[in-house]
Amino acid sequence: MVSPQSPEASRKFAEKKKLTMELLVDSGNRVAKEYGLVYTVPDDLQKVYQQFGLDVSKSNDDGSWDLPISARYIIGTDNKIHYASLNPDYTVRPDPSETIEALKQIK
Repeated sequence: MVSPQSPEASRKFAEKKKLTMELLVDSGNRVAKEYGLVYTVPDDLQKVYQQFGLDVSKSNDDGSWDLPISARYIIGTDNKIHYASLNPDYTVRPDPSETIEALKQIK
């Protein structure tokens, strides 16, 4: 998983969710920006988030309110994108079986 969160915030998240996968820090959303996936949380929504105790700027490695759109890619050794799943609604993610099937199709 790749996230703009600081290494410390990523570690805490992984511990809380009991994740065993490697978490990578994309400081400043540099990689996400290359894919055109970054947006800034609007001021009015920032205030709502803060009312719920969520402060993205404190978790992000660069202190911004920038977030990447949730995306999953399979990039081949030929540097081509063979599978992509993107959704602006971070709660909607493809089932892992869909990704596994896409990997099988590439093989």
